[in-house]
Amino acid sequence: MVSIMRISSRSLLKSRLFIKHCQIAHISEQERNLIGNREIVGFGMNGQPVYVDAHDYPFPAIRWKETTTELQALHEKEKCDWNELSCEDKKALYRASFCQTFSEFQATSLGEWKYVLGSLLMIISPAFWLFYYFKATIYSGKLPESFEEERRACQFRRMLDLKMNPIQGLASKWDYEKDDWKDPRDPWKPKPKSK
Repeated sequence: MVSIMRISSRSLLKSRLFIKHCQIAHISEQERNLIGNREIVGFGMNGQPVYVDAHDYPFPAIRWKETTTELQALHEKEKCDWNELSCEDKKALYRASFCQTFSEFQATSLGEWKYVLGSLLMIISPAFWLFYYFKATIYSGKLPESFEEERRACQFRRMLDLKMNPIQGLASKWDYEKDDWKDPRDPWKPKPKSK
């Protein structure tokens, strides 16, 4: 962890000098007002002076904390030997540049499943209410005559007489000479009402 902080701080230190000469002239007054006196230290995600914790772009464009006199003193100590810095100073430098560590912002929250489950239930519940509404209002009471077994058998016979779907459908599986199924072993095939 310390080596990552050391590498990131050194790269930030080297890029800081380049950035001061190149990018400060391109920042508008509105952007400068938005970021306050935070230091611009890199290109960031899209070249805008915003802070984002993302593993795709590990070095944000600006520092997390605004520059204070204490941070300026730490930055001066940073330019010297790193062995002279205490562990608290290194952590303070890191927290001045970054809001969270990689492990902190990539960790999933333990309560995220509650949000996902709640959202899923909110999406599914209208479908259930609509189903029960239709069942209570539209499908309640007597079914149409076409649902009766006798009518369905007549309808099935008419489909056979018209030879509907003769290539792969019912008509292809019906033996018109015997007036029965070609393969009688299939249990799902209903027996049509005879003429």
